[in-house]
Amino acid sequence: MSIAEPIADIDDSCPALFRNAPAGVEFNKLRKRLIRQVRETLDTYGMIRPGAKWLVALSGGKDSYGLLAVLLDLKWRGLLPVEFLACNLDQGQPNFPKHILPEFLESNGIAHRIEYQDTYSIVTDKLPAGATYCSLCSRLRRGHLYRIAREEGCSALVLGHHREDILETFFMNLFHGGKLAAMPPKLLNDEGDVEVLRPLALCAEADLARFAEALEFPIIPCDLCGSQDGLQRNAMKAMLDDFERKMPGRKDVMIRALGNINPSHMLDPKLFDFAALAAGVDQ
Repeated sequence: MSIAEPIADIDDSCPALFRNAPAGVEFNKLRKRLIRQVRETLDTYGMIRPGAKWLVALSGGKDSYGLLAVLLDLKWRGLLPVEFLACNLDQGQPNFPKHILPEFLESNGIAHRIEYQDTYSIVTDKLPAGATYCSLCSRLRRGHLYRIAREEGCSALVLGHHREDILETFFMNLFHGGKLAAMPPKLLNDEGDVEVLRPLALCAEADLARFAEALEFPIIPCDLCGSQDGLQRNAMKAMLDDFERKMPGRKDVMIRALGNINPSHMLDPKLFDFAALAAGVDQ
């Protein structure tokens, strides 16, 4: 698959969720940009194995809807020869609108599985009032998704993390963890039997928000469990947005930098043999 190939216009044979897409130039440019960025990520990190089956996690947020839409678009164009199963894990949050995702998936003819696991009660039981739920909630969710992937014969779990998610994680690790690490576009789970893929790694959150609005996805907000303000990730998001306002284009530069590392110009002796580096010695 070459990322230089032209992208055909949407027609009546396209996936159902695109049938009412805006016909304007701006939406077409946005769609093509997202397709181009996802194709670059798929190619660069060797994500595609023809005939594979992917479990595409669908939370009901703009990012996972956008991920599913772009992957379906690529499959329709014959550029992504894999099978998809969309999966929502209903974690038992109060007031979760259980009907929205099944109705959306069924009306658009998308193969899916809805799984109920009350991880919300586990999180609230183990953590004190006012604590941040997100980390434990995420770990529990991921474990169930790995299990579902195995049960459904999927070789990969596909997640909707985008450019900002990766940059925020990098700076959280830098400022609070004392390490240089982010979310990789591709990794293996600890058991080594399920790949985790992030095809939106180069995609801007703002683009995904515009995409979701244009396609009128039925967004389920991520405040059902009382998401707390003042989280470390929110601080990183505000910092990155401030960089972008003052120096437009910095986020793109930073995400590219994470794929352009020079070990000899860092400080980690595990990555570069500084002890063997000496004047007059052949390297």
